[in-house]
Amino acid sequence: MYYVSAVPRRLFPTIVTGMDWLLHTVLAWAGRQMEAARENYGVNPVVFLALLLGTSPFFYYSIYRMVRALAKKHLNEVTLWSMIFLFSAAAPYLYVLVAGRNFPWWVYIIVGLLLAQVVWSLVRRLIKKPTARDGEGKQGQGQP
Repeated sequence: MYYVSAVPRRLFPTIVTGMDWLLHTVLAWAGRQMEAARENYGVNPVVFLALLLGTSPFFYYSIYRMVRALAKKHLNEVTLWSMIFLFSAAAPYLYVLVAGRNFPWWVYIIVGLLLAQVVWSLVRRLIKKPTARDGEGKQGQGQP
């Protein structure tokens, strides 16, 4: 067993349960899968995960700003934030399409469906009217 610790295990004796074995087995399996993805398909799972996590804040912030721009009827801002939304949602999957090779045909269909779902989600959000309370934003104009 491999233990990542600065303190030797013999100083703190514990009962070794099946959890150590399970954790080691799962991590070894994940490592083999990542290596297979790199060798067979040319896709680095770490880069995919970094893209997925790195674009998440932009994804959620763009939704917020897009709904805000829709409420204020600023169409130029809606266009800008919808493009940021599309890019941040599609970037990891575009990486797979661009960097990958030797994929089975069904992988292209799944990635295409994921990208279509991103576009459909954006269109649905743009069509749906934001629910703003009446009088909100008019308080500074002398309205009660």
